[in-house]
Order: sequence, then C-alpha cells, then structure tokens
Amino acid sequence: MPTPVPQPASGTTPLAGDAPVDPQSRHPGPSGRLYGVVFIAMLIACALLHPIGPGLALAMGGLLALTLGSPHHAMTSRWSRQLLALSVTGLGFGLSLSSVLRTAAHALPLTLATILATLALGALLARLLKADRTTSTLIAGGTAICGGSAIAALAPAIRAQPHQTGVALATVFTLNAIALFVFPPIGRAMGLTDAQFGVWAALAIHDTSSVVGACSAYSAGALAIGTTVKLARALWIAPMALAFSALSRGSGSESAAGADAKTGTRFRVRIPWFIAGFLLAALVRYLLPDAAIAWDFLADWARRLLVVTVFLIGCGLSREVLRRVGPRPLVLAVTLWIIVSAASLALVRAGLIAMG
Repeated sequence: MPTPVPQPASGTTPLAGDAPVDPQSRHPGPSGRLYGVVFIAMLIACALLHPIGPGLALAMGGLLALTLGSPHHAMTSRWSRQLLALSVTGLGFGLSLSSVLRTAAHALPLTLATILATLALGALLARLLKADRTTSTLIAGGTAICGGSAIAALAPAIRAQPHQTGVALATVFTLNAIALFVFPPIGRAMGLTDAQFGVWAALAIHDTSSVVGACSAYSAGALAIGTTVKLARALWIAPMALAFSALSRGSGSESAAGADAKTGTRFRVRIPWFIAGFLLAALVRYLLPDAAIAWDFLADWARRLLVVTVFLIGCGLSREVLRRVGPRPLVLAVTLWIIVSAASLALVRAGLIAMG
C-alpha cells in the first residue's frame, strides 16, 4: 500500500508559478512592525519635505528594502506604476502646449533613429556575448525606448517567459537607479545647458521615472525638455511591439509556434496612458490660461508625487531582485547603456542633436 503523501494545510497550497511569500507579509513580527513604522515615516517625509529630491528618495527606499526587507513588495510595485503615471500626467500642467508639440515633433525622427541604432547594437552584443536571445531582446527594447514599459509591451509580442522578463526588468531597474545618481553630476561637470541635459537624459536613460527624476534634479528647463523628448520616445512602443510580433511569427521558430498552439492567445500592446494624459494636461493649461496659479500648484504636487514614486521604486530593490540579474544580461545591458549614453552625449555636446 503506497504511503500517503502529506498535503499542505487548507488554504496554503501554492499555485504553480507563485513566488515565495515573504513570512513578514503573513506574520509581521518585530522587524515587520519596524519596517511599517519606518516606511510610513519615510513616505510622509518624501511627500512633504521639499529638500528631499528624487535621488535621496530612491536611496531611502533602497536602504529600507536592503536592510529591513520588503514585505509589501507587490503593493509598492503596483502603487509605483500608478503614481508614476499620475505624476507624469500632472507635470503637463506646468508646460506650454506649443513648446510640448514643437519639441515632440522635432524629437520623433531623432528618437526613431536612436531606437533603431540601439536595437541593432543590442542584437550584435547579444551575439558576441552569446546571451539569451529573448532576454537580450527585452533589454535592448527597454534601453531603446522606455525601460519597463517597453519590456512589458515587448514580452508578450516575442513570447518571453516570466523569468526572462523578470531578469530584463531587474537589469533595467538597476541601471535606472544608477542613472538617477550619476547623470546630474556628469551633466554639471560637462557644462551642459538645460536643453542639452534634457535631451541627453531622455535618450540615454531607460525609464520615464528616472528621466524625470534626473532632469528635475538638474533644472526646471531640463525637466521640460527631457519629459517631452522621453514621451516622444515612448510613442514608439506600439510600433516596436507590432514589428517584433510580426518578426516572431514570420520566423516560424519552434518556440513561437508552440506558444501559439498551446495558448491560442493574442497579445495586446500595452501603451502607457500617461502619454495622452501629459498632453491633455498641457492642453488644459493652454485653453484656460487664467487659472495658471491652479495649474502651477498641480504641477508642483506632481513633482512631489514623483519623489514619492521614486521612493516606492527604491523599496522594490530587494536582494532577490539583484541576485536574479545574471552576469551575461548584466554585461550586455551595461555595455549597451554605456555606448548609448556616451554616443548621445558626444552628439549633444557637438550640437548634432538639439531641440529648438
């Protein structure tokens, strides 16, 4: 007679693919309670204390996560995405619509050229490093366009597995954190103007949050240019995802065909709604100029909301996330990012890339 296999207690059976549950999230002991107190105190400080900028907020969140853990990682991750969209939308109230449209129109061909160059360079580096093709494609797409948003849109288009998407997101997130700290000092050391820094940050930094954070730490002028160019860059998410989906279907690869046969599902391109929200906010300011005081107030609070958002992003920087970044994807991502950053900086300083 076979020996019965012990079953987990009712209500605790893990679903396939579920991530391990942090014990602190179910049984908050002293360390869990300490995390909650420190988390709330830091959150309030980021929201109300103007001396705390995006760089310091990110450091606070990362320090909290790496020392006390991150028992509410899922919640902070969800809220950071939502608050990022709201903060970027709110920043539109502080900008001139004519300036936004002029900069966006000028930036569209520029961003397309840099996106194609980055994707081609990423494919070449992946071949040289013999890195996983799917993970490398996700990293190249995130570097070329809009970090996590581009990876989220591209992953279903190329049928990426969850662990491949997770590694790509963790790698890009790590580089975003570095960019937030190093770009403003480099810009000042190079003597970049507000417009030059805004363009450089928008072309060389992955995620919108880090672009906005770095530019806001530099100057208000850099913030206006950088945000607009970055959003113009993000407009290419949908065309890129559709193009890669067509290439994936056309390649007839076994993995792609198998995924279609098993699931029978179709992917949906996920376009960040804050692109339309940002433009709509600028339009509202243009149509109702007499309420400029109200729009400036909303734009100011959007900048404070951005600081809170960056703090929450830092709270997701766990040891597990860092461990999942393997050597080859990390080498690929760092090499690609350094080349793109150096090349765009050289072109900006030479006056070959400019807004105006």
